[in-house]
Amino acid sequence: MYQKAVSALVLGIMSIFLPLAGLITGVIGIVMANAFLRSEEDEKENGRHFAIAGKICSIIGICIQVSVLLMLAAAFYLFGFFQS
Repeated sequence: MYQKAVSALVLGIMSIFLPLAGLITGVIGIVMANAFLRSEEDEKENGRHFAIAGKICSIIGICIQVSVLLMLAAAFYLFGFFQS
């Protein structure tokens, strides 16, 4: 079946909405989507669209999470939250 592809899609969607944990779920989603796409060529399984959508959602989620972390770091630096 195509459980890896559906799992990659679910993890990709979760990576968009979960703060901080989205980085981890995004990376796992990309790994699972790549694993499915590699095995799919040999076995001609269904679910290629799920794997591609999961990979795209994971990439978007990682980009969102990294940008949020960079904005938080910039806010801490600019507004001096680390000063005594």
